[in-house]
Amino acid sequence: MVQLKVLTGKKAGSAYVARRFPVQIGRAANAELQLEEDGVWNEHLQLDFTPGEGFVLSVHENALASVNAEPILRTTLRNGDVIQLGSSQLQFWLGETRQVSLGWREWLLWSGIAIVSLGQVGLIYWLLR
Repeated sequence: MVQLKVLTGKKAGSAYVARRFPVQIGRAANAELQLEEDGVWNEHLQLDFTPGEGFVLSVHENALASVNAEPILRTTLRNGDVIQLGSSQLQFWLGETRQVSLGWREWLLWSGIAIVSLGQVGLIYWLLR
C-alpha cells in the first residue's frame, strides 16, 4: 500500500492511499488523485508498480514534474520522496502495515512446549523408578 501526502494547495494535509495501480494524478475528473492547483494538467503523472523496479513515476507528454527538486520524465520512487507538479507538492510514503494477531498461535506453541516438558519430566520419573 502506498500513500501520497498532499503537502501544499487546497488539499494540504490530506493523504491518498493507492491500493491499485496504475494511479493517474492530475486535474481530470477520472484521475484517482485529483489536484486543481495551478500548473497541474488533466493527465499529469502516472504512478505504477513494476515488480523488478518498484514504484515508477512517469510524467505524461508535455507535462513537467520534479522529484526532490530534480526534473524527471520517469523515475523509481523511494520512501519520503517529494514530488512537485505545478504548484502542488506530494510526498511518497509506503503505507502503514497492519499486524495480524498471532495470540492463538502463540498460545498453541507454549501449550505444546509445556506438554513436551511435562512428558519429559514424566519419562524421567518413570525411568528412575
